Amino acid sequence: MNTILADVLPPREITCFKAYDLRGILNETIDEDIAYRVGRAFVDVLKVNSVVVGYDARASSHELAAALISGIRDAGAAVIDIKLAGTEEVYNATSHFGAGGGIEITASHNPINYNGMKIVAEGSRPVDPDGELAKVHKVAEAGRFEVQTTIGAYRDAHIEARCAYVKKVLSFIDVGSLRPLKLVVNCGNGAAAAAYTAIKQELANQSAPLVFVDQFLEPDASFPNGIPNPLLVENQPVTREKVLGSQADIGVAFDGDFDRCFFFDETGQFIPGEYIVGLLADVFLDKEAAAAIVHDPRVVLNTRDVIAAKGGQAVQSRTGHAFVKQVMRKHKAVYGGEMSAHHYFRDFSYCDSGMIPWLLICELMGRTGKPLSALLAERMQKFPSSGEHNFKIADPAKAISAVVDAYKEDALIKDRSDGVSLEFNDWRFNLRSSNTEPVVRLNIESRNDTHLVNEKFKEISTILDQFAC
Repeated sequence: MNTILADVLPPREITCFKAYDLRGILNETIDEDIAYRVGRAFVDVLKVNSVVVGYDARASSHELAAALISGIRDAGAAVIDIKLAGTEEVYNATSHFGAGGGIEITASHNPINYNGMKIVAEGSRPVDPDGELAKVHKVAEAGRFEVQTTIGAYRDAHIEARCAYVKKVLSFIDVGSLRPLKLVVNCGNGAAAAAYTAIKQELANQSAPLVFVDQFLEPDASFPNGIPNPLLVENQPVTREKVLGSQADIGVAFDGDFDRCFFFDETGQFIPGEYIVGLLADVFLDKEAAAAIVHDPRVVLNTRDVIAAKGGQAVQSRTGHAFVKQVMRKHKAVYGGEMSAHHYFRDFSYCDSGMIPWLLICELMGRTGKPLSALLAERMQKFPSSGEHNFKIADPAKAISAVVDAYKEDALIKDRSDGVSLEFNDWRFNLRSSNTEPVVRLNIESRNDTHLVNEKFKEISTILDQFAC
């Protein structure tokens, strides 16, 4: 690139940069001017020649993407536009096209008046939060950019990108192992419809014996059926009832940008994410004995037990996609999972996908001939957990210290790598404070003792409630 002069915009405070992505309130903390600045700054800081851009189904996403594209091209880099797409499609396209980076305009499961960006660098690796992303933030705020001698090229690549994406995700399974199954698939009126429909069509082309029952398929920026966040208890009954009413074998529900998927078994029971992590760890260790599997620290007993039984290597990471991906790359881990339903795959550029997990589980059900409930029943009984509970706390640090003081003398293992985890003979807990709000998150699990989980939850809740806002 040949720099000819500095291009200057008025300095502006930008507060939508978070730990490893961007998220803000429309026309308050994120708007088209910010999107333009981020495009220019991303190219200037990372010195890239091309950037993949995609956007989710929100009403503002197309306009923000247009501003971002203008910024990237004005900085002299080419744009590879894959249009309405999920975050994982941007990840895949970045590697497929050999681009210098990729940016998805999305607010995922956040309220309807939010939007944001998820960003990766070359090879679909996460940008370094303290280095690259911090520099992009600084340059975008300062408004001092380099101007190039030519405007970057523009390429509409959404058809090629989707074809490559479908081929990639289906490479994770043997379609011939699938048996007849009926699936309820809830797209939540988000960005999933086009990718899911393309996958479904290719499965049909390969004579896969799957029957699909679509729910809230079409993208709709008004989200008439609520913000697509299946982790919320109030959002789960619609999928559960569809599974039961359709007599389906499995239910799958996506969040807004479909980088997370959530499961319901044939009885309509919602499956907590930590058990899916254990199930997928088992799947990959059958494929690659002794492989490394990465997990987050919140709920670990079941996952560690599965990995140990199969002779794998359990590696713990801090919660958050940037940290999990970094640890996976370091250990060349075949799979990584978080209880929040983010699932990462070495052969998907170490990125997370919401489509690959349900394909793998359908394959597993086909190979074993077992329903999803049977695949999980023993694990859920052996390692019961409380699920994640949030407490609004005026002073999170003080509240966590009070809990630790009450239990630390009896703890066999104390771990402060991500929040605080204390482990005992037959149970453990993890406490983490939110980075963005006065909230403490509690998870408790045990070895084969649901009563103990409930008892310890009551004890710790009583302590935390003393510090409630």
